[in-house]
Amino acid sequence: MTYAFDPELAPWVPALSDLPFADYVAARAGEAALLEALPAYQPTSPVEVLDVLVPGPGYAPPVPVRVYTPSTTDVPRPGLVYLHGGGFVLGSLELYHSDVLRIADQVGAVVVSVDYRLAPEHRFPAGLEDCYAALVWTAENATELGIDPDRIAVGGESAGGGLSAAVALLSRDRGGPALCFQYLGIPELDDRLDSPSMQAFHDTPLWNRPTAEVSWDYYLGEGVRGSERVEPYAAPARHTDLAGLPPALVTTCEFDPLRDEGIAYAQRLVQAGVPTELHLYPGTFHGSAMIPGARVTQQMVSDQLEALRRAFRASVTQGV
Repeated sequence: MTYAFDPELAPWVPALSDLPFADYVAARAGEAALLEALPAYQPTSPVEVLDVLVPGPGYAPPVPVRVYTPSTTDVPRPGLVYLHGGGFVLGSLELYHSDVLRIADQVGAVVVSVDYRLAPEHRFPAGLEDCYAALVWTAENATELGIDPDRIAVGGESAGGGLSAAVALLSRDRGGPALCFQYLGIPELDDRLDSPSMQAFHDTPLWNRPTAEVSWDYYLGEGVRGSERVEPYAAPARHTDLAGLPPALVTTCEFDPLRDEGIAYAQRLVQAGVPTELHLYPGTFHGSAMIPGARVTQQMVSDQLEALRRAFRASVTQGV
């Protein structure tokens, strides 16, 4: 299939079209090479970075998190619990280090980046419960972390966007920490794989229908996706009640099979009375925000940072 990719993104497509996602061991090994190829973010002001083990859910092992504390005089600062992408199978603190460092530096927020357990070794709900445990720890230790407990948000990209949506639902339904915002970047939300974009895009770079099938099979177990056995916290698009959730930013890419489920979720948030901002970036594909220098990439990053700043400012103004 031919796609009208943004001219500044198109040259990168061949290099990003051979992700061995089905072989997750090889794909994880390839993360080191990808990390070396990505430009490292250089903060404009010092940011303290500290690795911590926080209590895991129930009898599970402790959850590794990396805490980024900016040197800003705005104390207490807002806080963001950040959940990395990787289709529930890949991703690490290191791979998303520059992204998180940028947020801490340019937004002035303390960011808690979560190294949740990955599938298929740890299927749902292991990773999600790790993320929720990290949120609870962040809220309970807000004073020590220099975080304003009334300005805590959750956010992430891809699978991390889907997990962020699920954490927001869990926190509401369990009476957990109050969230002032949810950032759902190109989120993976629906195991049913029945949207028009999911049915159309079988050969798009980095993410396509075949990789989505493998991702959900790893996360839920073989033969579970698309069935009535899937819980709404595993696939937030299945949740029937979105009222009372925190304000949201949802981003989508034109040639991403996840495009339509992100748009549909944003529409449902609005219909449920949740203030929601939706961005659809033309000419882009899943993960194209990693490509440095492209103007659309710069716009995506700028929109993300500004939405977080506005959300944290609004929380102060409204006394959330």
